Amino acid sequence: MRWPEPAAPMAMTRVALVVPQHALRDLLVRVADAGTVEIDQVTPPADLPLGDAARALQGAADRGQPSPLLSEAAPDLDALVHAGRADLLAGEAELSGYAAQAIVRGRVAALVGWTPTAGLPELSARLTEIGAAAVRLPPPPGVDPPSAPATGRARRAFGPLVDTYATVPYRDVDPSLPAGIAYAVMFGAMFGDVGHGALLMVLALLVRSGRLLPALRPHWLFVAAAGGCATLFGLAYGEFFGPTGVVPVLWLSPMDHPVPLLLAAVGFGGVLLAGAYVLGIVDRLREGGWPVALYAPSGFAGALLFVAAGLAAAAWRWHVPAMGLAAGALALLGAVLAFVGLRAGSGGGPSGTVQAAVELFDLVVRLGANVASFARLAAFGLTHAVLGWIVWRATVALWDRGGLLLAAAVLVFLIGNALSFGLEALVAGVQALRLAYYELFSRVFRLEGRPFRPWRVPTAPAEAPEEAACPVSAR
Repeated sequence: MRWPEPAAPMAMTRVALVVPQHALRDLLVRVADAGTVEIDQVTPPADLPLGDAARALQGAADRGQPSPLLSEAAPDLDALVHAGRADLLAGEAELSGYAAQAIVRGRVAALVGWTPTAGLPELSARLTEIGAAAVRLPPPPGVDPPSAPATGRARRAFGPLVDTYATVPYRDVDPSLPAGIAYAVMFGAMFGDVGHGALLMVLALLVRSGRLLPALRPHWLFVAAAGGCATLFGLAYGEFFGPTGVVPVLWLSPMDHPVPLLLAAVGFGGVLLAGAYVLGIVDRLREGGWPVALYAPSGFAGALLFVAAGLAAAAWRWHVPAMGLAAGALALLGAVLAFVGLRAGSGGGPSGTVQAAVELFDLVVRLGANVASFARLAAFGLTHAVLGWIVWRATVALWDRGGLLLAAAVLVFLIGNALSFGLEALVAGVQALRLAYYELFSRVFRLEGRPFRPWRVPTAPAEAPEEAACPVSAR
């Protein structure tokens, strides 16, 4: 079963590209121009002999790294060197390397690889024109397809948050969207200020327009989400460039009610951890079925221990003995399942038993530590509020004195908020990233996927303009 987009990586198909041997180059040119096939490296590139195109490229005095191009017809390599076409030489060198990966039987050559399922009909139509075919193959046993992220605005915006941690395995749910939302909310809790959040949203719009940091333009929505959450938390805290009184306190003031803020942060962390366990269970089911899902610490075993800890805390808070008994039963079941899974993973035997016992103890200890770690949401939210209060109090003190100190008050307000904005944005961004990676992603990911790397080299136009060439010196 495949998950709907953008919940899972793009569907992949194993294919064999079959062609008469004399048309192998034509096949490779069309495959490279399509840029949708990852060709298997049957022979490691380092073990292949250096081809004529590679030698010609090495022999030329290359000025920089050219972007490879391919011509439809096989070119004269010496003519390319004298014409200064390092781009075509580089393309021919890559083509010869992939041609060496072909499996030849009689007059037929074949290449094996992966391609997106949705693009297979178009690829087949390209190859039919030269008498070639893309034949579907069953995936090799025990080998997962490479992962290509699903397309879409949300994936482009929040995908780097996940990609910098791990490549999503092909079978797993892509957590980019929920991870991005969780990150934005955690950031907002620590950066809660209407004025500062509005500034972030303005920065996001500038990024989207391309006037600021154009390389980040695909991810402007990420910045906007963080700014929007900071604005909402600023309304909840009653903060607008500090406690200026411009907006009312809709929930609580961090400086006046630090303990409720701390409890709310820990409770919110518990909700995020529960969501991470749900995603972990789903991924374990898709990776290895019920056995893996039951015994994995990031599966049902770990989730039972987590639920038991929550029930135990509730039983202590509200003095419900029956809830405490249920917590003990769930904790015992979860511990047994986790121990069996850890022992099997360690190889069994006396040493495996000791290792499993130590890992189980670590699992239980980390449950409490991970929940408590979310207290930093309150701690850094309070820090942001205190900095805003200091700047505002200094501004008011100077303003009340009047005279020339009015200008000083304005400078203190502007410079103080600029420093607070820069420092707290950095701190909140790093801390939210730390919580996402160590507390949440460690429960979602058990394996790491392999990124999809298709071979893509465009075909040069029939009459390429002279200025498009990458000049090199003749031999």
